[in-house]
Amino acid sequence: MMKIAVLTGAGVSAESGIKTFRDSDGLWEGHDVMEVASPEGFQRNPASVLDFYNQRRRQLLTVQPNAAHLALATLDQTHDVTIITQNVDDLHERAGSKNVIHLHGELLKVRSTYDENLVMDWKTDLNLGDLCKNKHQLRPHIVWFGEMVPMIEVAAAVVEKADAILIIGTSMQVYPAAGLMQYAKPEAHIYFVDPNPSISENNRITIFPEKASTGVPKVVELLK
Repeated sequence: MMKIAVLTGAGVSAESGIKTFRDSDGLWEGHDVMEVASPEGFQRNPASVLDFYNQRRRQLLTVQPNAAHLALATLDQTHDVTIITQNVDDLHERAGSKNVIHLHGELLKVRSTYDENLVMDWKTDLNLGDLCKNKHQLRPHIVWFGEMVPMIEVAAAVVEKADAILIIGTSMQVYPAAGLMQYAKPEAHIYFVDPNPSISENNRITIFPEKASTGVPKVVELLK
């Protein structure tokens, strides 16, 4: 059974209505990224940070997986597929994908500020005063700037064994995710789906210069 590693970024969820991480002006939905996505920002104004993620969480619950998510899920029927996503939404899971690694955390989970291993599902607003069982404030289960990416080694091991690699909706310019490609086998074929591809096609790389909802189903048909 072919092993396939799928690396996805904001572009795969944008068509579902989830905004990409940063606009051209460097702001995230009007916010300075470092104020809402760093430990320092949370320390300075925890209520504002919690409100920001509450808005993101509410929005996530109103959207649905798109054609790209659904096409990827069908690959599970014929291949050994692991999705490695930089996204914090649950659209891959809702589409039916079974093996999903979240590099940057999950919006529908929270964790203790005291014990990072104390993680729980959370679909409602998270407020100041919401505590873990040890009476410590809960925070979004999101990897913020300056924090370790705990799943990166697990992801690297998946890429290392993959016979084919799909890169969808991500420039692969941001580390540590960008470093995953160095683990790929020389013979692993790479399929790149992005309207503005940052790499060139060659014998090893096939490019689909289009949005995820149309490009991904084409790649899936090729692989099947």
